[in-house]
Amino acid sequence: MATADPSSVLTRRAEPPDAVLRWADPATHGRDGLADVYLPEITGRAHQAPVVVALHGGFWRQEYDRTHLRPLAVALRALGRVVVLPEYRRGRRGGWPDIVDDVRALRTRLPGLLEAVAPGVAADPPTVLGHSAGGHLALWWALDADGAATPGRVLALAPVADLARAHADRLGAGAVAALLGGGPDAVPDAYAVADVAARLRAGERPGCPVVVLQGSDDAEVPAAGVRLAGVRLEVLAGIEHYGLIDPYSPAWPDVVAGLG
Repeated sequence: MATADPSSVLTRRAEPPDAVLRWADPATHGRDGLADVYLPEITGRAHQAPVVVALHGGFWRQEYDRTHLRPLAVALRALGRVVVLPEYRRGRRGGWPDIVDDVRALRTRLPGLLEAVAPGVAADPPTVLGHSAGGHLALWWALDADGAATPGRVLALAPVADLARAHADRLGAGAVAALLGGGPDAVPDAYAVADVAARLRAGERPGCPVVVLQGSDDAEVPAAGVRLAGVRLEVLAGIEHYGLIDPYSPAWPDVVAGLG
């Protein structure tokens, strides 16, 4: 069942999480250091359920939070996945490199926290899914990680991956400049670390399979801005930006298939 307003998924009510984990100090993170966890009913050993860490989008701005991915989490839980929706610092509370610190802290602390609520479930590396700005963070996670911190797989949905181009095109009304503190000429060191498209073009490669799904009709993050070297890209005809996180969208089977 497709919805008349594709962006309605951002405010759609969904079941609350089965657990909420605190992964960062509230003194520094406030309400941003939490993670919702959706746990499927599992018969037998808990490690039979694969873990998906889903990073929300919203152009790294405070007014968008993890709750708009709850419909996605409920749908993936029904398919037998453990789904984690982290909240990271953004906007007024934190920009770059605070988000870098949060991604690294989250991937370090998450296995132990999950073990407390679902013993055995964190034995295998998680799949990291990200949408829009969260897709950028998922790709960055894959490039930054090594060894045990490497995800099992990354699925980036309409990621804001080419930050220099996104800045030039003023995506999100200047969201990249707000994140990094300016354009590539003003803060080149920040772009050298944060711009995953540039890093892929320079020859860096993630240590896990990476799939990017992009809608052909995406006006928020146009398809031309996500063609990435060394990454499998699938452009879905007739799909816009929000259909990639909507379980009622025609894109949903492709999203599930992309998780492997």
